Amino acid sequence: MGQQVRGVCILDTLDRLDEALAELRRWNRYPRAILFLEEPARLKGLTADQLGRLKNDGIRLLRLPSIVELPQHDSVTLLPMRDINIEELLARDPIELDRGAIAKLIRGRRVLITGAGGSIGAELCRQVAAFDCAHLTLLDISETALFEIDREMRETFPHIPRKAVMCDVRQAPRLTAAFKAEKPDLVFHAAALKHVSMVEHHPSEGVLTNVIGTWNVTEASKAAGAGQMVLISTDKAVDPTNVMGATKRMAEAVIQAQQSSGKGTRFSAVRFGNVLGSAGSVVPIFKSQIERGGPVTITHPDMERFFMTIPEAAQLVLHATATSAEGERRDARLFLLEMGEPVRILDLARQMIALSGRTPGRDIDIEVTGLRPGEKLTEALLDETESSVPCAPKVLEVISNSALRVTPSHLAELEALANEGDVDRVRDALFALVSQVRGEKPGGAPNLRVIAGG
Repeated sequence: MGQQVRGVCILDTLDRLDEALAELRRWNRYPRAILFLEEPARLKGLTADQLGRLKNDGIRLLRLPSIVELPQHDSVTLLPMRDINIEELLARDPIELDRGAIAKLIRGRRVLITGAGGSIGAELCRQVAAFDCAHLTLLDISETALFEIDREMRETFPHIPRKAVMCDVRQAPRLTAAFKAEKPDLVFHAAALKHVSMVEHHPSEGVLTNVIGTWNVTEASKAAGAGQMVLISTDKAVDPTNVMGATKRMAEAVIQAQQSSGKGTRFSAVRFGNVLGSAGSVVPIFKSQIERGGPVTITHPDMERFFMTIPEAAQLVLHATATSAEGERRDARLFLLEMGEPVRILDLARQMIALSGRTPGRDIDIEVTGLRPGEKLTEALLDETESSVPCAPKVLEVISNSALRVTPSHLAELEALANEGDVDRVRDALFALVSQVRGEKPGGAPNLRVIAGG
């Protein structure tokens, strides 16, 4: 310490943080805020206990925008500071992406995003608008979510022409009419039912939205002459033991069944793990439990998950899509985002409690509630029947030898069962199809079990 810029103390290394703060307190210059010039994911020198003490002392932790938040223009005139949040401190090292390829993909194109009001859908809206798309169509069935993202786009990107469309991906005729009216060049399909426990109890709804909805979006994309359609998938589609994962595996199979020739629509799917801070995910739940004074609940002390931040996930989706747009290949492609090392949920809970300025086990208890039906201890990003090859930084292409090409008749049968609402028959039919897709012997739904490996 000792360096100053206009009276602001400069600390060259995090190793001396405690020493510097003690010295500043001695001189009655204890700070009200600390601005970190490194990106948050690089602040590995800070312990959760240190951050907890800083928050307890009322010190704001500020940062500059991360690389995925910078405006996509050639010159940056203003770098607004903002508070570091918990998700960023738990994230991985920042990634360097080919922004030129993404700009080429988006700039001047008409883009439609389903599930535009959701966590990933909304972030895709922000990034697509920041890359200067020609027109943005926000499509969602949730009135509140659609209203909020439309208002945000109007206020943040007033120069981007846009249209908010309230439409259910289950309604094929309405969806196709909306697509034909909007004439998108590029479609991102983020609309889905994603909560494992909810879809487990409502398999018909999961099938109708996640499987039939995906089929409807592929057909609408072709009818509207879209250049590309991209499905947002999940690692829960790998060797699925729950209905949500099985429906997303079937959604991937719907995409993989698409073939285009000449100037037809290119199809791809992008698979990744959990995103930090998405609606209903573990971080917001832990935050809420900590704010109430605990306990923080986890289902198993050994449970692990892959995590990335919402902005990083969205930009990697764009990155993978730009990769798919290049070259002569017309077959449907499945991409996998590199997720780094899995995070133990118990460690995440302890970090978040410490980051709130409290001590795990003393101020706030951690309770183990037991695994829920269909829940795995760990997730895998690749099935045993799949392999992967690198195709871009942080993006792999999945090589899948599916034993079944999904046809309209498969989906019609599944849709009819879902509309009848017989929970057991829907589940049996769904897992039988997934078994065929994965190359297993066709059969009914597996007994839900805990899998200790991927």
